[in-house]
Amino acid sequence: MEAPPFVLFGLDHIAAILITGVVAAGLSLAVRPNPNSPLGRAVRIGFAGIVAAAIAYGMIRDGLRGRLSAWDWVPLNLCDFEIVLAVFALLTRRQAAYEIFYFWALAGTLIAMITPEITRGFPSRQFLSFFAFHGAVVTAALFMTWGLKMRPRAGAHWRVFLWTNVYAAVAAAANLTLKKNFLYLCEKPQGFSVLDWFGPWPVYIAAAEVLALTLFALLSLPFRGPRPTRTRS
Repeated sequence: MEAPPFVLFGLDHIAAILITGVVAAGLSLAVRPNPNSPLGRAVRIGFAGIVAAAIAYGMIRDGLRGRLSAWDWVPLNLCDFEIVLAVFALLTRRQAAYEIFYFWALAGTLIAMITPEITRGFPSRQFLSFFAFHGAVVTAALFMTWGLKMRPRAGAHWRVFLWTNVYAAVAAAANLTLKKNFLYLCEKPQGFSVLDWFGPWPVYIAAAEVLALTLFALLSLPFRGPRPTRTRS
């Protein structure tokens, strides 16, 4: 039986978002008393391993079924790149990687979960794959912040905003050269997205810049002021 059409803020959509929050809270509570304990390391490395294994399985499965193109291996779609960044940040706990990941996950991937570009609801493969991978990214960012007690440093939102524009410039160059639409810089998504509120091209790109910087600044607010950090630079 074919899965029903996806309904924005339908029961399955809300459930997927809530499950993401519950998993993030559960993992965080398990390791927060001592993130560097054997349990903390096991949860952190195990989570990274599960995400990495899921990526490998999905790529192998789709490759064997002929669903992959050469562009699926190019990390110029932000959410795809974040999956790889999630594994790296979890395994290394590098402060710079965490900061980029924190802002991109909660200002980008979380919004993608709220306004997903999918057509079929639960239990379609499209629905499960979208929310599993996007949910893993958001869960990892919350887990590293709540559970591992990592924090963005002062001015991190400005640095990540700069790196975001560098990344966008690379994507724009690829779009011009290869006639692609990475980061939706050439046109908006086909389905509903927050970009629909920001006018036509190229106005929505400028508006998205303002929105990104605003969200980055808001996400940095809980961590303003002197806080000791134990993370590696």
